[in-house]
Amino acid sequence: MPFVTIANVRHYYRLDGHDDRPVVMLSHSLGQDHSMWDPQAADLGNHFRVLRYDIRGHGASDVIPGDYSVELLGRDALGLAAALGIEQFAFCGLSLGGMIGQWLALNAPERITALVLANTSPRPDAKGMETRRKTVLEAGMAAVEDTVMGRFFSPRMLAANPPVVAGSRRVLRATDPVGYAGACAAVRDTDFVSQLGNVNTHTLVISSDTDASLPWKGHGEILESKIGHTRGVRLNTAHLSNLEMPRSFSAALHAFLPTARTDERESGIRVRRAVLGDAHVDKALESATTTPEFQDFITRFAWGTIWTRPGLDVRTRRLLVLAMTAAMGRWEEFRLHVRTGLAHELEWCDLEEVLLQAAVYAGVPAGNTGLHAAAEERDRLK
Repeated sequence: MPFVTIANVRHYYRLDGHDDRPVVMLSHSLGQDHSMWDPQAADLGNHFRVLRYDIRGHGASDVIPGDYSVELLGRDALGLAAALGIEQFAFCGLSLGGMIGQWLALNAPERITALVLANTSPRPDAKGMETRRKTVLEAGMAAVEDTVMGRFFSPRMLAANPPVVAGSRRVLRATDPVGYAGACAAVRDTDFVSQLGNVNTHTLVISSDTDASLPWKGHGEILESKIGHTRGVRLNTAHLSNLEMPRSFSAALHAFLPTARTDERESGIRVRRAVLGDAHVDKALESATTTPEFQDFITRFAWGTIWTRPGLDVRTRRLLVLAMTAAMGRWEEFRLHVRTGLAHELEWCDLEEVLLQAAVYAGVPAGNTGLHAAAEERDRLK
């Protein structure tokens, strides 16, 4: 398992994504662990190296008795990045993680390329957090479970109890009360209000009017008004906005975080070759039936603008192409994406699902013709 020891404290981390991509560090909420970021790690992985870790006292990181401070937790984050040879990184923190982010922006701005502060505050409710700290030390995590879960998720989500809610509840229950209490002290003592004007890092504030813990009013609004170079996004969620609206949260990150993007033609030709294969692309580029201008148009706009958008992965886009070309009877294009899809990330079961869907919404003949065409292309690949 990946661990880094910093000042005699062992920290668990996960580093995913391509080695040549910029790094984004994700820092979780009080009472959760790195797995809270599973949806965003999946969404960001093709465009960033994603560094997740368990804050001390949480998950698989060491539990150290006593009160923690945001400074201590911020230095842990810096130490982790240094140990992994990461000089600069974008930082996204939610709740407690966002408080760590504020400390980093104030005390190590040269390390932070961009800052995302989600469902957090420059000055949370100190009295309430002290009460919670004492409660878990005296009565354990069960004593705060219902209250915390009622803040993490909306009543609708709690009533439905999807896997994401059940998983968060399990993580909360498994959190060591000593580590949780130590982090409560860090939240309790946080007060950056008078310093926010010194934050010069480009910042995204994600908040919610319906977050009972740290709503936009009195928390997110202060961050937005006092930090320069700030963009604000409000999501209709409870406290764990990245889990209640994961796609919207990831979309906000993609729209904000700087990426190592190339120009449209360069990125387009790269994706076009990855999806369709070198042989097909070379043949298309050399074809006498089209012009170089038309091929440049296709490369830049179809592949460089649409297929490179981060909101959908390549597999999903290919399935959409198959469904639409089947529905419209564009069988040459359909066969092309069957061949190249089966040679890459698609399996036969994927085609069956798409064509069943097409049969329902575009008619049985479209689904039937598509199945026959797909089977022929599959058999040619054997």
